[in-house]
Amino acid sequence: MSTTNRLNVVPTVTVLAVIKNRLSGAQRGYRLLKKKADALTMRYRSILKKIVEAKAKMGTTMKHSAFALTEAKYVAGEGIKHTVLDSVGVANVRVRAFTDNVAGVKLPRFEHRLVGVENATASMTGLGSGGKQLQNCKKAYLESIELLVELAGLQTAFITLDIAIKTTSRRVNALENVVTPRLENTVAYIKGELDELEREEFFRLKKVQAKKKKDMENAEATVREVAESNVNVNENGNGKDPFAAILHSGVDVGNVLEPERDDDVLF
Repeated sequence: MSTTNRLNVVPTVTVLAVIKNRLSGAQRGYRLLKKKADALTMRYRSILKKIVEAKAKMGTTMKHSAFALTEAKYVAGEGIKHTVLDSVGVANVRVRAFTDNVAGVKLPRFEHRLVGVENATASMTGLGSGGKQLQNCKKAYLESIELLVELAGLQTAFITLDIAIKTTSRRVNALENVVTPRLENTVAYIKGELDELEREEFFRLKKVQAKKKKDMENAEATVREVAESNVNVNENGNGKDPFAAILHSGVDVGNVLEPERDDDVLF
């Protein structure tokens, strides 16, 4: 297995447990980020649909507003704008900002509201010459401002969601295609190395046991040969003890009675 597809770690049981915990955390994080990306995508599509509808409505509303302004100028004359500006003290339309939380992403939201009470001068502006047209123009532009505020909030949320979705998608792809495969390859590498060490240890134990068994068989064969030779001597009239003969013969019969103290064992 190439070292570029896995982590460079020591294959031990402790490291295996650590890598498994990291792999579990990466998989859990992938699932959470995937759900977050799905939630952001759903909100993204919903906002996109609202933007399309608002822009379509904005075209119609702005057309009506411009036509209403043209009608007011036609009825009241070009100088009516100075009268309107003189009669207005402060703006009655205010914008408030709010924040919506979607899967941990804060989206700005704007709302418009009317403040104060319309003064009598402004309400009576153009009453003698085209007052009805001025009121219609004012109403049309209030609707346009309402749509502009709504569209501004949707566009800002749209851009914020676009950035958040791109960031989340990069993290999801990194976890799916880089982090998780590398951790899985590392776990497989450590398991393979541990299995190989276990096989080596098992083979070594088998070889040691086979050597001990062979040494014991050789020792028993030597004892039998010496005993048989002494039996033959006794049959010929020599009264020596066969076991004493074995002891005095100088033959190394091995540690037959206590094999666990065998010097050949290396562990």
